Amino acid sequence: MALHAAAPHCGLSSSAPPRAGGVRLFLRTTAARLRSVVSLAPLRAAAVRTKAALSGDGAPGVSDSPHVVCFGELLIDFVPTVSGLSLAEAPAFKKAPGGAPANVAVGIARLGGSSAFIGKVGDDEFGYMLSDILKENNVNNQGLLFDPHARTALAFVTLRSDGEREFMFFRNPSADMLLEEKELDLDLIRKAKIFHHGSISLITEPCKTAHIAATKAAKDAGVLVSYDPNLRLPLWPSAEDARGGILSIWETADVIKISEEEVSFLTNGEDPYDDAVIKKLMHSNLKLLLVTEGPDGCRYYSKEFSGRVSGLKVTAVDTTGAGDAFVAGILSQLATDFSLLQDEDRLREALKFANVCGALTVTERGAIPALPTREQVLDALTSVVA
Repeated sequence: MALHAAAPHCGLSSSAPPRAGGVRLFLRTTAARLRSVVSLAPLRAAAVRTKAALSGDGAPGVSDSPHVVCFGELLIDFVPTVSGLSLAEAPAFKKAPGGAPANVAVGIARLGGSSAFIGKVGDDEFGYMLSDILKENNVNNQGLLFDPHARTALAFVTLRSDGEREFMFFRNPSADMLLEEKELDLDLIRKAKIFHHGSISLITEPCKTAHIAATKAAKDAGVLVSYDPNLRLPLWPSAEDARGGILSIWETADVIKISEEEVSFLTNGEDPYDDAVIKKLMHSNLKLLLVTEGPDGCRYYSKEFSGRVSGLKVTAVDTTGAGDAFVAGILSQLATDFSLLQDEDRLREALKFANVCGALTVTERGAIPALPTREQVLDALTSVVA
C-alpha cells in the first residue's frame, strides 16, 4: 500500500484497501462443536434538528439491549457488474449497502447474534433505504440519525480481476461525518457487552469528538471494546495523520483486528509476518490481537498464547466486506462467551468459524448482500475438509 500523501477527505478519492481475512477449514467435528448512475433524490422535507430512525410503527427501533453495538459509517457502495475494469470503463454498477461498522452489525445479526448500529445518514432516499436494511436484518437502529443538511455517503468500488478493490468516495461532507456527541445514545452503548468501532470517524470533527466520547462511555461502563482500523488512506489528509489517528485510540481497545498491510503501515514498513513486529503493537490491556491474511487465514496473539488458523481458498468475486464478516464471526461468539479469550482451543474453533464467514463473503458482490447466515457457515464447516 502506497504511503503517499492522499487527497483530503472532502470530495473524491480512491484507495486500494487492505485485504481482509478469509480461510481454510479443517475437520467436520468443528461444525458440531460450534453448533452447542447514481441520481440522488432531493432531500426530504425535514425539521431543522436531526431525526432519529423510527421502526415501522413509529416507535424507536428495537429497544432490547443488544450484545454488540457498532459505531461509525453506513453508506452505499456502487460495485461494477463487470470485474477487471476501471470506473470509467464499467458499463453498470450494482447498488450495495456498506460501511465497515454497519457490515459488522448486520453480519452479527445474520449469524443469529444481537447487534445495534450508531451513526448518521442523510435525510434522503439512500439514508432511508439503509435504515430499512438494518431493520430487515434485525439490527437495532435506534442509534441511527438522519441529517437534513448532508447526503448519505457514497463509494464507487472498482473490482480488479482478482477481486481486490479500489475506492472512489463521495463525502463533501457526508452525513456520517456530522454526528455530534450530544446526539449519541450513550445508554445503548453502556448496556452492551461489546462496543465495536473503526477509524474513519476519527478523521474530521464533529464526528471525531463523538467517536471518542462513545468509546469512553463504553470503557467507563466496563464494555469490551473491539477495534478494526479499516484503513482508507485517501480519506485522511496524509499518511502521517492516518497513522497518528489510528494509534491515538489504540490502547483503549481490548480486541483489535488488523490486516497484514495495516501492520506494515502502522510500523512504518516493518515485516508484518515477524512476530516481534506484531508484539510491538500489543499493549498492556489488550486481550486479543488478530491479524488477517486474506485466503491464508489469520494469526492470533494474546498475553498467554499465539498461533495461526489456516484459510479457505475460494474464488474471489468481490473482497468487499470480508474483513467485516470475519469480525462479525468472532464477535458474535465472544458476545456470548468471553472465556474464549482464555481458552486457546476454543478460540481457534471460533476463529475457524470467523474465517469461513470471511471466505463466503468474497464469493458474492457487495458487502451486506454477501454476508453469510450461521447456517451457511456451519454447512461450509461440515462439507469442506482440508
